[in-house]
Amino acid sequence: MTAAARRAALTEALAAKGLDGLLVTTLVNVRYLTGFTGSNGALVVPVHGDPLFLTDGRYRDQAAAELPDVAHRIGRDLLATAATRMTSGTWGIESHTLSVDAHRQLVAATGDDRLTGADRVVESLREVKDADEIDALRRACAISTDALEQLLAGPLVGRSEREVARDLENRMLDLGAEAIAFETILAAGDHTAVPHHHPTDRVLATGDLLKIDFGARVDGYHADCTRTVVLGRADDWQREVHAAVRASQQAGLDLLRDGADVAASDAAARGSLEASGWLEAFTTGLGHGVGLQIHEDPFIAGSHAGKLTRRTVLTMEPGIYVPGRGGVRIEDTVLVTAGAPEVLTTMTKDLLEIG
Repeated sequence: MTAAARRAALTEALAAKGLDGLLVTTLVNVRYLTGFTGSNGALVVPVHGDPLFLTDGRYRDQAAAELPDVAHRIGRDLLATAATRMTSGTWGIESHTLSVDAHRQLVAATGDDRLTGADRVVESLREVKDADEIDALRRACAISTDALEQLLAGPLVGRSEREVARDLENRMLDLGAEAIAFETILAAGDHTAVPHHHPTDRVLATGDLLKIDFGARVDGYHADCTRTVVLGRADDWQREVHAAVRASQQAGLDLLRDGADVAASDAAARGSLEASGWLEAFTTGLGHGVGLQIHEDPFIAGSHAGKLTRRTVLTMEPGIYVPGRGGVRIEDTVLVTAGAPEVLTTMTKDLLEIG
């Protein structure tokens, strides 16, 4: 889908909400609607009329190259310029990200009675991926799992967490990633009990659980994958925990289907952990949307009242974390379809015993 088609879908959504336009100030939403990849920009999208892109002088040439079909205005005060185009009607603003100071400036220029929160309307559009987005996500996931398979084929014992994490990141870059999707979480031994552990100089040893949460970024789109392996032979406790997490993940995956309640997947995964006796050791969220952001709508939770839609891409990542002992997480990036979900991070989820 082209950026123009995305903007057309947005104006339809705005009209359905009774709005005359939207001021887009969330940078990732600006990118989604225009293709602009710089660090400062805003977009005025009227329901009737042409959009206007706003940025500063650093991005004059970049804006011309990346947004050839959108008029743009160069200046220092983007909000003041935007306000000159928001002269009548009721306008939506991205109140979930707009600062208090920015809101005050807009109110002074347009009047408080003409501004209203737009209820994350662009984020709602971003939940359902088009063919180009899915292709980028597939490539990001393939690079990620290829890199991990390469890493696990080499020596690990005796190296530090930090060294191994950097090795994995470099492999993703060598395979064609434009960047890593996020700072790699690589934890060994009792560090695996910390869900978002930062790699340290701790040396990997035989008998350790090794948890690796990582991903590549391709064309702005993020992969997210976690695998937990054992360095050497797994003991009974490690096998039990890994099996419980894998069963929980499969229970959640089975309900990631078009039209299914989001909350049903959460209930299934948690129900599996409860049946195995490990629910109290699951202390993180179950999953989230992934795309231009590593964490984006929708989020899988029992409180989510919505339903899943085809071409939504999410993670499914149950885990068990036992402080002082260790933990296991298994995570995949998953494409929702009419039938069984398509797992994009295709690496095996068997308990690998490395070395």
